[in-house]
Amino acid sequence: MFRGPRDFTRLDLKQFGGHKDEVNSVAFSADFQIMVTGCDDQRVRVFNASTGQLICKLKGHTGAVKSVGIAPDSKTFASGSYDKTVRIWQVRDGTCLHVLQGHTKSVETVVYSPDSTRVCSGSWDRTAILWDVQNGYLLKVFEGHENLVQSIAFSASGNSLATGSWDFTVQLWTLWSPDGRDKVVVLKGHRGNVHAVTFSKEGMLASGSWDRTVKLWNPRTGRLIHTLVGHTGWVQAVAFSTDGIYLASASDDDTVRIWDVVTGNCINTLEGQTDVAQQCAFTPGGALVASGAAGLTLTLT
Repeated sequence: MFRGPRDFTRLDLKQFGGHKDEVNSVAFSADFQIMVTGCDDQRVRVFNASTGQLICKLKGHTGAVKSVGIAPDSKTFASGSYDKTVRIWQVRDGTCLHVLQGHTKSVETVVYSPDSTRVCSGSWDRTAILWDVQNGYLLKVFEGHENLVQSIAFSASGNSLATGSWDFTVQLWTLWSPDGRDKVVVLKGHRGNVHAVTFSKEGMLASGSWDRTVKLWNPRTGRLIHTLVGHTGWVQAVAFSTDGIYLASASDDDTVRIWDVVTGNCINTLEGQTDVAQQCAFTPGGALVASGAAGLTLTLT
């Protein structure tokens, strides 16, 4: 538990070098000791997040790396690329374990399930695909969006999935239903591309959009709880605090906002944290990490 959302102050600012082009995605291990980045130069880089030291630079993709994600158990990580593939890598030595082929257009997002056994990828082909991490098998294809699938999140239980799209909707999927049929609920209300989705441990769903708003939903009923207004730029990332009481949202208006989930009020605005705030995440100890992708910086608040 952190001291309080009003007490955030900049503690550290790090620059991570070595990139030769724009950085598209940043992911952290569960203990925030490892950071993985995906870049337009077709490379995946692994850093020691504490020291900023480059651990390894991985080749294999033949197109820009659009998204990266690290398994909760920190044993593997995934990368999705413009080359239409997802790659599964071993954290220990950077070995590529699987090249996952199934999408017909650029892969824009990759996310692990809570138990680290599955990866879900979203693509310009308007689908999301669920993969088995151990053997690389394609498990399920989710179809229904009318545009690019930009963001994906698993619920804490791993039994449901949220996908956010450039069709302005969030779709909720029930995994492993008893009758074997995909069950989907479509959440409407955003007026722009849905760039970020996340679940709290208690089951609340948040979505961030290029309409400059964040929406809080009850995924069990599909009811909209709050629309959070205040950002003046596209919302790029959203993250719940570990206790689910607060929500952080990062925007390209160069701010990270902290919201009270119960009231929907903005209780803190962190300005000038990065040039363009692309990512935000709460550490297990309650600190907030914000990062800007293009000229990669990291701020611990």
